[in-house]
Amino acid sequence: MKFFKYPFWILYRIWFYILVGLPILILFPILLISISKESWYPYFFKIARLWAKFILLGMGFRWKIEREQTPENTKSYMFIANHTSMADIMLMLVSVKNPFVFVGKKELANIPLFGFFYKRTCILVDRNSAKSRQAVFLRAQKRLKSGLSICIFPEGGVPEEHIELDDFKDGAFRLAINHQIPIVPITFGDNKKRLSYTFFSGGPGIMRVKIHKFISTEGLTIKDTKALNKASKEIILKQLRTYNT
Repeated sequence: MKFFKYPFWILYRIWFYILVGLPILILFPILLISISKESWYPYFFKIARLWAKFILLGMGFRWKIEREQTPENTKSYMFIANHTSMADIMLMLVSVKNPFVFVGKKELANIPLFGFFYKRTCILVDRNSAKSRQAVFLRAQKRLKSGLSICIFPEGGVPEEHIELDDFKDGAFRLAINHQIPIVPITFGDNKKRLSYTFFSGGPGIMRVKIHKFISTEGLTIKDTKALNKASKEIILKQLRTYNT
């Protein structure tokens, strides 16, 4: 029976890339204008949210978002979530209305069309370079001062399929402490089933999201980084296990 699913999975993946690229081609002039000034980034962000919804709906995904707390429009936050799927970027854009900037691996800049805007709007990091990691802090500081938020997937990449939740890197938590902004833990419950990095897998269905209560960093110092890391991971892991039972 599984043999007959292979043609579907191949077409499903091709369809995903069509959905990713087609709006970028159509809106290319408008997108170029929206990134021509840093102060115009919120307009680019609104377009990106529409792009994300177009892809998720086109793939047959429906999202269900539970919020324990809602971010305020006038504040900056550090959004973090588990990283399991090619659709994580889109679901994050759909789940959060506050304009934020992704911190992500530089390799994604090599993706045609998507990469062109990715490297011009996101903060890229080479995780093997200490100099690159330091530059992230400087660029993030500039974005936070302009009133934006930051989004990081703290696992530092997509873990192997059998790993429930990988170790969190400290970067997101150091940044949040340095700038005294709240951590917003977010759990994606179904992305691995919907569209994982395993080619022959996935399919339409519900994507559950839980935006947890914020974790304050007020008064914390760099010495509290590990404790903040651990507390954030435990919140996301507990919800993941709730989804999987």
